[in-house]
Amino acid sequence: MSMSANHHFPRPPVLFCDFDGTITLSDNIVAVMQHFQPHGWEDIVKDIVNESKSIQQGVGEMFALLPSSMKEEVTSYILANAGIRSGFPELLEWCREHNVPFYVTSGGIDFFVYPLLAPFGIPADHIYCNGSDFTGDNIRITWPHTCDDHCDNNCGMCKTTVIRQFPETEYFRILIGDSITDFAGAKLADLVFSRSHLTEKCRELGLPHIPFGTFHDIIHHLDEGGLAQ
Repeated sequence: MSMSANHHFPRPPVLFCDFDGTITLSDNIVAVMQHFQPHGWEDIVKDIVNESKSIQQGVGEMFALLPSSMKEEVTSYILANAGIRSGFPELLEWCREHNVPFYVTSGGIDFFVYPLLAPFGIPADHIYCNGSDFTGDNIRITWPHTCDDHCDNNCGMCKTTVIRQFPETEYFRILIGDSITDFAGAKLADLVFSRSHLTEKCRELGLPHIPFGTFHDIIHHLDEGGLAQ
């Protein structure tokens, strides 16, 4: 019989976890651009970071700089270089033991998200990410999970749309993330486990958050009931 973590939390917890820079040690999209150096990518990143360009527009434009013929080369580079953050398999095991749903909410792209997550046995319908189309001359990103009527950020892969499927009156919504793709979701979450830019944003907005280094840190806090230590 599975244990329940619910006695620690006011409502049954559900976890939404970012992929690039969270499950993986670095941001794979940035790593690809830095490695292959397509002309103009740096300006697009600056525009995304200063929020003068939406994530959806910027990510689409960056990948459009790469020819479709490079699919295998790009995929191989990511699979060889993306490290998985310590404690990830243990967090998944903790979620299974405690009947806590775990969703990957990724601004990354299917052609590297799915292969990297394949060893971990996460159901496909618990992985949300962007799609890709290699039939044209250049890589085209597709957006199967765009913003609903409640979000106008042009997220591309809208984390708040996924989170809203779990009403706040019924679930204790926990977001794990590190960067700009997580900012909107963090505002909805009951608790944020944060790294890097997301920690700064949570401080700035006064959102309930716990900075973490590895997934072992998160397991420890979940066992303690999040902020109820």
